Amino acid sequence: MKRIKVSLLAVLLLLTALWLAADTLAPVPFTYFSFRAVFMQYSGTIGIGLMSVAMLLALRPKWLEPHLDGLDKMYRLHKWLGIAALAVAIIHWWWGKGTKWMVGWGWLEKPVRKPVAGETLGTIEGWLRSQRGFAESVGEWAFYAAVVLIVLALIKRFPYHWFVKTHKWIAVAYLALAYHSAVLTKIDYWSQPVGGLLAVLLLAGSVAALLTLTGRIGTGRKAQGTIVALTDYPGLRVLETAVVLEDGWRGHAAGQFAFVTSDRSEGAHPYTIASAWNPADRQLVFITKALGDHTSRLRERLKIGMPVTVEGPYGCFDFEDAQPHQIWVGAGIGITPFIARLKQRAATPDAKMIDLFHPTAEFDQAAIDRLTADAAAAGVRLHLLVDGKDGRLNGEHIRAAVPEWQSASIWFCGPPGFGQALREDFLAHGLPPERFHQELFQMR
Repeated sequence: MKRIKVSLLAVLLLLTALWLAADTLAPVPFTYFSFRAVFMQYSGTIGIGLMSVAMLLALRPKWLEPHLDGLDKMYRLHKWLGIAALAVAIIHWWWGKGTKWMVGWGWLEKPVRKPVAGETLGTIEGWLRSQRGFAESVGEWAFYAAVVLIVLALIKRFPYHWFVKTHKWIAVAYLALAYHSAVLTKIDYWSQPVGGLLAVLLLAGSVAALLTLTGRIGTGRKAQGTIVALTDYPGLRVLETAVVLEDGWRGHAAGQFAFVTSDRSEGAHPYTIASAWNPADRQLVFITKALGDHTSRLRERLKIGMPVTVEGPYGCFDFEDAQPHQIWVGAGIGITPFIARLKQRAATPDAKMIDLFHPTAEFDQAAIDRLTADAAAAGVRLHLLVDGKDGRLNGEHIRAAVPEWQSASIWFCGPPGFGQALREDFLAHGLPPERFHQELFQMR
């Protein structure tokens, strides 16, 4: 989370610093309208800059994952950038539109613009000025569309398949806003560092928008596959799906995830991979729980022999650290990445001591028997807690069960609130923050 906050702050500070090097928020003379003019330029630069970076992250750039600790963290940053851009855009819109309303109501008197004697405009500047009225209208309507689309993306009850269909149209709004920004940005900025950065962001963001609209995201990381086995665990409302992949998959590390498309109209869904990679059988296993409209329908829709597309792998929840002891906490369906690591560890043993805690509200004996067998084969000590019988898992329980916890790292996958509570508890007891690893498995 720290990297996300630092990254968001860095983008804001960089854009602000470069803008202040080219202009000022304290114009002389300082009046309502002189401040409005510079603030509109500042807020417009910040807003389109934030949105441009968000567009770039939407491409799921693999090279950026190690720097931001995985695609799950990148998507959280993408979300925060979008929210920040929305907030700035609303302020920008109000200073533009609200001022016009107040002039119309007679609250403000708009100053008369005095023509500059002998003013001659270059070809580009003349064209840009001729576009101002149209660019303002385009920007206004694109702003309204972006507000609606971003708000829909933030509403968790909005069905995922509709979210996938509507969210990509933000790319159209972005292209309109990029045109709006290019036309209305003060001409003097383009010869300053802020103009250079803005040009790069607008160009890169526009390319990202076009790739999004044409369905080109992740094309180089996709492999075709076929469903070869389906195992249902009704007591857990969980479906295990085995897929054999064709050429194109380069392997994965235990703990990573992939986007799987079984129905083009539904779009790609992210699932943690629950198997270690074996090039000999080229098989991936996904474990999905019926938590929403899509996952609840999987057991009826998926069939053996059905073709699927798998894109990935993504994520940095890879269990790599220097600690001699690891504590794993897989809450509910959050057990999935640990199952993959158990299988990998059984095939390639290592010297690390592992304690695996699996708290669950639901119980299925067949699934527990498999998990117990996998843990035994991997040399991992399993701690199973069933709600209603064993009580809820907390930091005190873990420390009592693992007295040597201070030499360990903690790897958590499960409900975000539970993970945050555990993190705060262990940090309060002296665990270094960098030793608590949490998968933020929420793509919206």
